Amino acid sequence: MKQDGDAAVNVPACFISNHEGFRGSIKNFIRDFVVTEIDVGGQRVTAAAANQTPPPRASSDGNSQSGAQFKESRLSPHDSDGSSPVDATPPSFDLSVILGQSVSEELEQFVLTLKDDKTAKQELSLGSFPDKHHRANVHRVVRHRFPFLMTITIQPEIRVREDPDYRELSQLVTEDEAEDFFRFIDAKVRGSSYAFGPDGDKEHRTAVHHFLSRRFGKLVETKSFSDQGATAITVRLREQGRPKKRSGEERKEEEVYTGFTLRKENLETLEAVSYMAAALGILPSDFTYAGTKDKRAVTYQSMVVKKVAAQRLEEKVSEFTKRGMHLSQIRSVGEPLRLGRLRGNHFDVVVRDLRRHGGGGGGDGGRLSGANARARLAELVKEAVENVEARGFVNYYGPQRFGGGQSVQSDHVGLALLKEDTVGAVRLFFTPEEGEEPPSHAKRHFLQTDNAKESLALMPLSKARERLMLRALNRYGTGPDGCAQAWLSLPHSMRVFYPHAYCSRVWNDAAAHRLTTLGHKARRGDLVWRQEGQNKVEDAGEAGSPQIHVVTEEEEQREAYTLGQVLLPMPGNTVKYPENCVGAWYQERLARDGLDKCRFRVSSLKLNLPGCYRPLLACPCNLRYRLQEAGDGRGEVTGGGSRSDKPLNGQTEEGTQDSLALILNFDLDSSCYATICLREIMKCDP
Repeated sequence: MKQDGDAAVNVPACFISNHEGFRGSIKNFIRDFVVTEIDVGGQRVTAAAANQTPPPRASSDGNSQSGAQFKESRLSPHDSDGSSPVDATPPSFDLSVILGQSVSEELEQFVLTLKDDKTAKQELSLGSFPDKHHRANVHRVVRHRFPFLMTITIQPEIRVREDPDYRELSQLVTEDEAEDFFRFIDAKVRGSSYAFGPDGDKEHRTAVHHFLSRRFGKLVETKSFSDQGATAITVRLREQGRPKKRSGEERKEEEVYTGFTLRKENLETLEAVSYMAAALGILPSDFTYAGTKDKRAVTYQSMVVKKVAAQRLEEKVSEFTKRGMHLSQIRSVGEPLRLGRLRGNHFDVVVRDLRRHGGGGGGDGGRLSGANARARLAELVKEAVENVEARGFVNYYGPQRFGGGQSVQSDHVGLALLKEDTVGAVRLFFTPEEGEEPPSHAKRHFLQTDNAKESLALMPLSKARERLMLRALNRYGTGPDGCAQAWLSLPHSMRVFYPHAYCSRVWNDAAAHRLTTLGHKARRGDLVWRQEGQNKVEDAGEAGSPQIHVVTEEEEQREAYTLGQVLLPMPGNTVKYPENCVGAWYQERLARDGLDKCRFRVSSLKLNLPGCYRPLLACPCNLRYRLQEAGDGRGEVTGGGSRSDKPLNGQTEEGTQDSLALILNFDLDSSCYATICLREIMKCDP
């Protein structure tokens, strides 16, 4: 079995399904693990993104709170993240195709009833739609056809009712204007605007301005414009995050942003960024991206670099290609990227050398031969994949979050930083691995001599973080102040990684404790998302932004919430903890680690950890699989595999011709780990 270091130590062994599973190995070859970023618009980020049409991701169901059961599909006035829209035009306008003839006719009759009776507060069920992307299409098509309707998801059911905001706006403007305005809001096209008809009544215009500001103020801005004596209200979507305009005609160098797609092989994201920064003569912090990607893989992701024009970046493409970094779709953009600004990731994975559990360390190790044995293995794979597709998996942070394979895990470094022990954190950071590899030799030399200059000369150029730290230690010394400067020499995204790793470790242990002590149902004191003011389903149409809700004893008894809706907090200075034994466990754990009085702020290192809420369970989308002979698997992975057949673990495919390989393709929300999904499928560490 492989890989990722001490995965069994890093990640607790709690599972949701009880199928038997199977054994196998991943990441034997670079092409065996392909990760493709999915941007906020639901598009896969590849070198040929313009030529592909991936399955659309549900705008109403695809957020990171995948466990939240109740969702409104129309953008709430409280949502103002400036995200790019999913394709504003629905894939089909034929409601009878999307809903079926009978439901489509029932919806048309429901709309006629609403038009005739303005006082009615009615609701219609469109039926159940188990497939997330089918639900997304229903939401989009119904809203485009009937902008005055609000579509509501109570998984997997979709209901519709009249949008109260539409009703209020239609009393101020014409119904046609109200419908067009809501289509404009739903499309959410960056930089777009909508103009109401001429209105000579200033008092009436003021009422419209006030309504739009009250209900959509975080999303739009309104102004009155006069043209040839007629005055009309124009509404424009806010461009949040847009760089501020500067006076003068010349655009300063630091305002230049260039976007591109990065395809890398067997490289850490931070390693790739550090090399590109050195080649361009800029800082690693001048690069922004939505998330880091696996090292042991072929990965595709969007990036933006500041202070580098597109032409200059293109001149470096051939140099970067030699280092395993392929840049494409280089273009000028208006703003940097932000961490977390992605929908998720698409994975194309090969699991090789499939065999049943058991068999010990000798003999055939559980390998199968013969038609009957292979048929049994196929049954095990089918059962496992279908279980995880239906029930999901425990949403653990994967072993790569903790720096798998290192003698000292990243979470230990993060704990030292949270305790403001910068010297101890530096010593932990430079703990060498076993063996005499150049990086370990350089680290060992530093710990033995405290000579940062000599250690820097020994450290390979590819080790960007270590070299940044050693340069600072050489300049400022190895005392507390020098070690603080060494940490500050790292870009913030690198620096904050370590405290986040500690918080991730705590979350993983909390998840295991929650499942072993409280089981697989939502219990009193658990945390869930709930719409503000949602006391019953009928109130949902007027609900505001999601709020953290504590499950009551009465809600536990009637099973008002499912395990998939339960959240656990990442430790931080703004989070609420569960009000049951899990909350007590958090406090005991933090106290045991010496953080009982921690504010999760380290001002000297410019670190602030507000915390967040992470669903206890995650679920793969668009899951597909197939079995094939291992010898037929070369180059079969979709999503843009590498031409390189170099093994990542030093092995060859000789002797594997008689084994089966499993090809898996699936999507995960951001911050979910494919290795953890595979772990649930296989019932072991892949």
